[in-house]
Amino acid sequence: MNSPQTLSESDRRLVAGWAADCAERVLEVFEAENPTDCRPRAAIARTRAFARGELNTGVEIRRRFVDGGAARDAKSRAAAAAARAAGQAAAVCHMGAHALGAAAYAVRAVSLASPDRPEAAQEEIHWQLAHLTAEVRAALQALPPVGENRSGPLGPGLLASGQLGRIICELQVGLT
Repeated sequence: MNSPQTLSESDRRLVAGWAADCAERVLEVFEAENPTDCRPRAAIARTRAFARGELNTGVEIRRRFVDGGAARDAKSRAAAAAARAAGQAAAVCHMGAHALGAAAYAVRAVSLASPDRPEAAQEEIHWQLAHLTAEVRAALQALPPVGENRSGPLGPGLLASGQLGRIICELQVGLT
């Protein structure tokens, strides 16, 4: 039985494009610090290709960790969050709930990169919600609330706790 966090393949392809948009908005935070490291950009490009139906789900599930080391190699927490946004976007091929992870890490990257602008996180959340199509919104609404389903990334753990959990909760409230 599939997890309710998986979503159908067609819904994963829909939310992958939005997740890539969220991650791409903070890519410069990573690239400013690591201009020769192309892993997050490559992850976003693969996410977009998956969204367009150009990449096979099974192959992408096996490849989703290929660019994951970029976050570990980042020097700042903001750059690491931006790399994680790209990694979460690439993981949408496996489970649709990772789209909310990509969005949350993008908000975290913006927040960490702009410590003198406490409103930056809210502005990013507002942008993310404003750039949802009706189809993407409907797909994301099918996901269980953060922290309530143990069978995926929105279950108890990293994405459900602390700042990331609060961001995802706010995004899910904003979907309604």
